[in-house]
Amino acid sequence: MAFWKKWFEPKPFNEGYLRVSPVHEIYYREFGNPKGKPAVCLHGGPGYRSNADTARNFNLHRRRVVLFDQRGAGRSRPAGEVKDNTTPDLVEDIRRLLDFLQIKDKVLVYGSSWGSTLAMLFAEKYPERVERLVVSKVFLANAENQAWETEYAGWLYPDVWEKIAGRVKGGDSVPQYYNKLILSRERKKQEEAVRLYGSYEFALGSLEPEPNRGEVSEDDINSSKIYINYAAHDFFLKDDEIMKNIRSAENIPLYIIHNRLDLLCPLNGAYRLYKGMKNACLNIVPAIGHGSRQMNREIKKYLKNL
Repeated sequence: MAFWKKWFEPKPFNEGYLRVSPVHEIYYREFGNPKGKPAVCLHGGPGYRSNADTARNFNLHRRRVVLFDQRGAGRSRPAGEVKDNTTPDLVEDIRRLLDFLQIKDKVLVYGSSWGSTLAMLFAEKYPERVERLVVSKVFLANAENQAWETEYAGWLYPDVWEKIAGRVKGGDSVPQYYNKLILSRERKKQEEAVRLYGSYEFALGSLEPEPNRGEVSEDDINSSKIYINYAAHDFFLKDDEIMKNIRSAENIPLYIIHNRLDLLCPLNGAYRLYKGMKNACLNIVPAIGHGSRQMNREIKKYLKNL
C-alpha cells in the first residue's frame, strides 16, 4: 500500500488480540465512536485480511465499527494455521468477539464475498443479535458455486483452467490435489499451488487473465493455505446450508449488492438469497468482475446513511 493511503486510513481507538481456542488468537480493531451503534465487518477469503479502509464506508461519528482477521489470516496468530479452523469456528468467533467487547446491542453485519457467507451463517444462528445485514459479492459456498468454479467457468477460460486441472493426479478433486501441495513443507509445491489454483479466482472476470503470479511471498502461501483447505473440505458446510436454514433469519433487513457479470460468484446466488428473505433489497450493479468502483461507491453511499 502506498504511504499516503496508509496515512489517511481511519485510526482505531482500540485494537488487540483475543484468544479464541488453544491454537488461535484473532486480531481485532475498533473504529469510530465508542458509544455509537455497533457494526461488525467480515472480510473475504477464506484467508484474506481485514482492511482499515472498510471502516471509511461508515459514518464514524454514529457507528462503532469492529474489524477482525479470521483464524490464520492477516495479523491473527498463528498465520496460515488450518488446525481448528472451520466455518463453524469462524461463526462462533464473531459471537466471542462481540461478547469480549461487551457489545450487547444488535449489530449491523457487513460481509463481502466469503464475508457474506459468514454474515448469513451468523444471522441464522444468532438472529436476535443482528440489527440488519449488508452483503456484497454474495457467495453461498454450495455445490453450485463449486460446479461453477471447477466446470463451467472453465468454458470462458479453457486455457487457464487446463493449466490448473491438467496437473491433478489420482482420484483427487482439484481443490484436494492443491491442498496436498499447499500443506506440504516443500516450498516448490506450495508455490505451484499458489500460482495455479490459488490464483484462479483473480483470473475470473478479467479479459487478460494472468493467474501466474510473480514472486510468491510467505503471506501468499499462508493465505492460500486457508483458502484451499476450506475449498477442499466444501467450506465445512452442508450443501446449500445457508438457503436451507434461511427461515431463521428471513425477517432481518437485508441489503444485497452484486455486479451483473461477477464471474467468480455468479449473480444467481445473490438472487436466490434475495428471493429467500422477506425484507431484502437487491442492487444489481451494471459492471463486470467480482468487485468494481461503482459497487464500492454504492456500498459506501448505503452504509454512510445507516
